[in-house]
Amino acid sequence: MFTNIEQCVEFLTSLKKGSSTSIPLEVVNSLLQEFGNPQHTFKTIHLAGSNGKGSTLNALKEILKYSQVEKVGCFVSPHLERINERITISDKQITDEQFLLYVNKVFAAIDEKDGVYPSFFEIMTIVAFLYFADEKVDVALIETGIGGKLDSTNVIDPIISIITTISLEHTAILGDTYDKIAYQKGGIIKENRPVVTTVENRDALEVLRKIADEKHAPIAIFNEDFTATKVAQKEHMQVFNYSTRDYVIKDVELLMAGPHQINNASLAITTALLLKDAGYFDITEEAIRKALKEAKWAGRFEEYDHLIVIDGAHNPEGTEALIATLKAKYPTSEYDFIYAALQDKDHLKSIKMMAEVASSMTFTQITMPNAASAEELAALSQHHHTYYDTEWERVVKRAIEKKEDEHVLVITGSLYFISEVRAFLSNKVKQ
Repeated sequence: MFTNIEQCVEFLTSLKKGSSTSIPLEVVNSLLQEFGNPQHTFKTIHLAGSNGKGSTLNALKEILKYSQVEKVGCFVSPHLERINERITISDKQITDEQFLLYVNKVFAAIDEKDGVYPSFFEIMTIVAFLYFADEKVDVALIETGIGGKLDSTNVIDPIISIITTISLEHTAILGDTYDKIAYQKGGIIKENRPVVTTVENRDALEVLRKIADEKHAPIAIFNEDFTATKVAQKEHMQVFNYSTRDYVIKDVELLMAGPHQINNASLAITTALLLKDAGYFDITEEAIRKALKEAKWAGRFEEYDHLIVIDGAHNPEGTEALIATLKAKYPTSEYDFIYAALQDKDHLKSIKMMAEVASSMTFTQITMPNAASAEELAALSQHHHTYYDTEWERVVKRAIEKKEDEHVLVITGSLYFISEVRAFLSNKVKQ
């Protein structure tokens, strides 16, 4: 029985994958049945993909908010500062007291069974479903952890599924080819339920088409069934046109920076229009415009004073998007990169991309068991101005102190790294 949030979080984050999860979803399904399957008592929208889940979810949440949907639940990962960020209703985080209540309920149920603890993410999933059911949310936006088919969130029957992008990540778990990973992500596609995607890789897309066809799930594909094209870059906004075969919204202003965010916004719009057409919610063009003009997602091209950017570009696809955004917003600037990451990513490809545009590259590390060392990351760089230091805070302080006026300081890599830097910068230089 946990009595304070610190004790609870410490234990949860110490959990490793339980032996009872040898059969995928067995523990989650079993525990949810004990609670009467709360995940089936409210409407859900399921999101999977290598990149863009959080930004797409947030844009859709804002559209629903401006469409006067009162209770929109969101289950996301990872968190940047507090574990409560993962579970929200209409922008309000689950309170410490509520979190403790539901974790203790789950642990009591575990103890009554075999006492074998599920993983951290599995427990978080169950807590979210219990909370959303009790609070009677109008709809919950549920983000997968890794993959989709065997993900602990894949116990829901969503009214719509969203698959953002597919890249070669978590290959030891999901497979080492685009089609294998697409098969796992496509596991969230359900019988007769629409699916929307901006996946562009040909092999991956063919797998998703096949799964959708087998499940009689209508599929809306970017650049086939809906499109979004950039029109202009303003100082603090980018402007794009959105269209389907029979619907057009011109000159949509988008606060989120980068061409990839136009794709994410178009996913959100398409999903919102499907919700409207199905009679779930009254979505207006005015709501879409207001939402996208204000929607932002922490840790994704987040800008601070003195041309400092932090971005959780944790894989090559994310790095490519980051560089495209830098070129769009600061085409004539020099870029100084600081990078720290975990061991389970394709660092070489990301580092090569950064090196092509960097003025300098500095590598550091965070205090996590699976963190890549600063020295081994630096060894992958062929850039002539490559440095490394194991103390990330010292690296960031020094970079800010010595930063040249017209250079953009780009701090990137693992979202766990970004969360620590973000807290540090919030006390230093944020506008």
